[in-house]
Amino acid sequence: MSLSYSEAAGKLMVALDYSSAEQAKTLIRELEGIPCYMKVGMQLFYAAGADFVKELKASGYKVFLDLKLHDIPNTVKGGANSITRLGVDMFNVHAAGGKSMMASAMEGVLEALDNHSAARPLLIGVTQLTSTDQETMNREIGIPGSVESAVLSYASLTKEAGLDGVVASPLEVPAIKAHCGKDFITVTPGIRPAGSSRGDQSRTLTPAEAVRSGTDYMVIGRPITGAAVPREAAEQIIGEMMEA
Repeated sequence: MSLSYSEAAGKLMVALDYSSAEQAKTLIRELEGIPCYMKVGMQLFYAAGADFVKELKASGYKVFLDLKLHDIPNTVKGGANSITRLGVDMFNVHAAGGKSMMASAMEGVLEALDNHSAARPLLIGVTQLTSTDQETMNREIGIPGSVESAVLSYASLTKEAGLDGVVASPLEVPAIKAHCGKDFITVTPGIRPAGSSRGDQSRTLTPAEAVRSGTDYMVIGRPITGAAVPREAAEQIIGEMMEA
C-alpha cells in the first residue's frame, strides 16, 4: 500500500542541525506547511534552549528532542522528567546506559505526567550510531561481534525496559521488527536520497528503501538543510517515500 502525502511527510524528521535559533527559523519558514517532525539536537538545544522547543510546539510541529541521555539512573530520571514537561513528542536515551537507566527514564516521564497535563512523549533508546562501522565498534568501542547483533541486543534491552522503540540504522529495521515486534518503533538516521553523498554515515539507505524496510520515522539533515532549495529537497524525499 502506497503512502499518502501526509503519511510520508509524517515519517520525515528534519534535523535542525544549526548553531542558532535564527538559522533554524530560516529553514522552518522555507518548509512551512510540510507536516513533518522537527528534530532538535545538541547543537541547537544548547544554543537556543527550551524556549525554542516551546516555539516549535506553539507553531504546531511535532518535536523529537535528540539529546541521548546517558548518566546514572537518578540523573536520567530527572532529565526525562524535565524534558516531558517541555511537551516534546519524542526523546531518547542511550541504550548503552543499561536497563535500569532506561527504566528510570520512563519513571521520570510518568512522574512528570502525574503533575502536568502534557501528553506522554515517545521514549526511545539509541542502539549504535549510524556513523559506527564494525571495525570501530569492535576495536575502539570494545563490543565484539557484528553491528547487527549489538543493535538487536540493545533493542531487546530497550523493550525489556519498557521503552517505545529505538534509534538504529535503516539496515537493521527488518531484524528489529522481527525480534521486537512490528509495533516497536524504529527511528532511522543514515537516510540519503539517491545520488547524494553519504557524508560521515556508514550504514545508509535511500528514503524509498527505508520505507520498504518498514521504518517508522527517518531523520534527514544535510540533504535538506544543505540543499540549494531546501523545500524542493524535502518534497523530493517525500515523493520518494510515496513512490515506495
